[in-house]
Amino acid sequence: MQDIPHIPVLYKEVIDSFKDIKEGVIIDCTMGYGGHSSMLLEANPNIMLIAIDQDQTAIDFSTKRLEKYADRVVIKKGRFSSMIDEIISEYGTDNIRGILADIGVSSLQLDQRDRGFSYESDTLDMRMDKDAPLSAKEVVNEYSKEELEQILLEYGELRNYKKIASAIVGSRPFLSAKELSDATKHLLPHGKKIHPATLLMQAIRIEVNDELGELNSLLKSIERSNFSDAIIAIISFHSLEDRIVKQTYSKWSKNCICDDDAFRCSCSRDNSLGKILTKKPITACEDELKTNPRSRSAKMRVFHYGR
Repeated sequence: MQDIPHIPVLYKEVIDSFKDIKEGVIIDCTMGYGGHSSMLLEANPNIMLIAIDQDQTAIDFSTKRLEKYADRVVIKKGRFSSMIDEIISEYGTDNIRGILADIGVSSLQLDQRDRGFSYESDTLDMRMDKDAPLSAKEVVNEYSKEELEQILLEYGELRNYKKIASAIVGSRPFLSAKELSDATKHLLPHGKKIHPATLLMQAIRIEVNDELGELNSLLKSIERSNFSDAIIAIISFHSLEDRIVKQTYSKWSKNCICDDDAFRCSCSRDNSLGKILTKKPITACEDELKTNPRSRSAKMRVFHYGR
């Protein structure tokens, strides 16, 4: 894996989750630099893969990387939230046997300073799609204090979100992520293994790319599809994302859909859409943590969709 710019998290666990799929279509909603995609194609020699990404740099790289699987790969550019329904309709619910979504920014995006994801970046961007209209520059410099407070609280879970928002408003405009990090570092949490500005950057990135909205749209599309036999594996890096996945899987697995306050069950008690395969989220093992420290926040939940 030395030639790979981005090591995919939980790669062994992802392969294991889809190991029983002998044929059909697997959708990789977040192809990135082709790590998971290439491994799934290698491990499942009879499957077809539909790979989606909104980052043209990643698409250009992965198109070359997956060239030897060209007869089994279709790469599409765009947000998976706007493409998933079309793909499901095109290939059919009986043919689609797996969906993978790695909800997070890639290591390469973090390391490229011109992308503005890192607290050391000389720019203020954070767009996964460089053609998207909203960037971190607009969020940081144009959002009201109240709007900044909301995203810092909800997406960054920062306790002193009001003071941070006030500091941002009082010191703007900002031209780089580094300027933003330096101006607020005295208010950010210290003492953890992560850099103090990590949660601040995360909150802004989630807002810029509508990451929670993307995830909710994907889950709604899956629910509407009514797959007959499909594995759904979602990797998240944020407690809010993990909570959304956990609650959705729980809802999908329920046989009874009566109101909690109902005196007695009046439904058919056969409403389950499938089975939760991971009672607890799968996390990185010690070996992976040593080679890829960024995997420490990754959590994967897997669901078998089909009655």
